[in-house]
Amino acid sequence: MQTTSLRPRRTKAVVVLDLAATVPTAIRRALTGRGDGSRLLGWSVLAVLAVVVAAVLLVASVLRDPERLAPAAQDPAPPGGAVIVPEPVATRDTAGPATPTPSVPPRPSPGPRRSATARPSLVGTPGTTPDGTTPSRPTTPAPAALGADFVIESPQLLSYGAAVTISNPGSVPATDWTLVVTLPRDTLDVTHVDGARATRDGATWTFVPDGTTGLVAGEGEVRVTFRVSGPPQTSAPTACTVDGTACRGVAG
Repeated sequence: MQTTSLRPRRTKAVVVLDLAATVPTAIRRALTGRGDGSRLLGWSVLAVLAVVVAAVLLVASVLRDPERLAPAAQDPAPPGGAVIVPEPVATRDTAGPATPTPSVPPRPSPGPRRSATARPSLVGTPGTTPDGTTPSRPTTPAPAALGADFVIESPQLLSYGAAVTISNPGSVPATDWTLVVTLPRDTLDVTHVDGARATRDGATWTFVPDGTTGLVAGEGEVRVTFRVSGPPQTSAPTACTVDGTACRGVAG
């Protein structure tokens, strides 16, 4: 049964160092040789050994630090395999003369602006028109003169009834009329007045509107009635007016 010894594997650096360790022994043997021929041979061997040692030291140095032999001026490779593109060298423009840009003519400057002409103010003083004159106010037409018609109604032996119709011929209403009736004697009396209020001054009786006949509409009329204490043949009115206008139906 064979026994196999397990010896560690020798690296290149270890081999080189072992060779370097044998150099002193070989030098000593070469120098201690006898005879001239032996010395010459020894010096030759010494020179060869010196070259070998130098080579060994160089190889050992390379094996320990192989990056020293990399070119110093070489740029490191870009990471990720990127390609560096050299910058383009500026060259002269040989395309010919540049085309001149057409110049734009300047715009004509606008003329002076016209100042706004002040318009005359239309605001005048209160109660006047813009031209300073006083405006004419629309005038309300005056009511027309009233007329009246007198008639005797329901005559009896010792009295009679009288009716006065006051009319407005115009389109404007009239108010505050006055009816005046004059009897032949101051002993005659007036009773049962309707549509007016009566006052007496001797034989003259004055009638003014009450609350129902104060307004006489345009082209309208109101009616006043009363009773006289006397026979109609001798007690009929001798005069009758409304606002100074004589009544129709009375013989004056």
